[in-house]
Amino acid sequence: MLDRAEGPEVAVLRTVQRRVGTPPVVGAARAMSFFGEHAAGWIALGALGAALDAPRRRQWATAVGGVVAAHGTSIVVKRVVRRRRPHDPRVAVHVGTPSRLSFPSSHASSTTAAALLYAGMVGGASVSHGRAPLRSVSRGGASLLVPGMALSRLVLGVHYPTDVLAGTALGAACALGARRLVRRGSIGRWRTA
Repeated sequence: MLDRAEGPEVAVLRTVQRRVGTPPVVGAARAMSFFGEHAAGWIALGALGAALDAPRRRQWATAVGGVVAAHGTSIVVKRVVRRRRPHDPRVAVHVGTPSRLSFPSSHASSTTAAALLYAGMVGGASVSHGRAPLRSVSRGGASLLVPGMALSRLVLGVHYPTDVLAGTALGAACALGARRLVRRGSIGRWRTA
């Protein structure tokens, strides 16, 4: 049975799926889901950054730690809140999930943390010339990643809108925590994205 509080959220899900849930969009959303599952894609990208950017390896490790913290915290919150994923028959579910728990979106959490932390790393790359264009590209990428992943969770029918909003806020908080560690000076300097 549908919880009354979920009624407006189901309406949003149905609208999103009707308006943008075309086969190419669903395919892209599935690819994003696979990449973000258990934050594995983001962790791998951070590990690659650490391997290729030896002078800032500790900063990259801290950034990866922020992504892991965002993902782990979202799992803990899910187990406490225990909100079920959308289960209205009018909402199409286009991908499998590792659990039936929905709030907050772990994909949104880890993606937000990765976008904020990695964009700061790429934007501060040790390039003597061309740094400003690189920084603007990293900011642009970050501003597309977060809403893209959030929207993909709605297109796939596996989260309510408040799940992705809460996941995004949680990811931002974890990214802020990781940046504070770096700014304390014990880990190195960080470029603000």
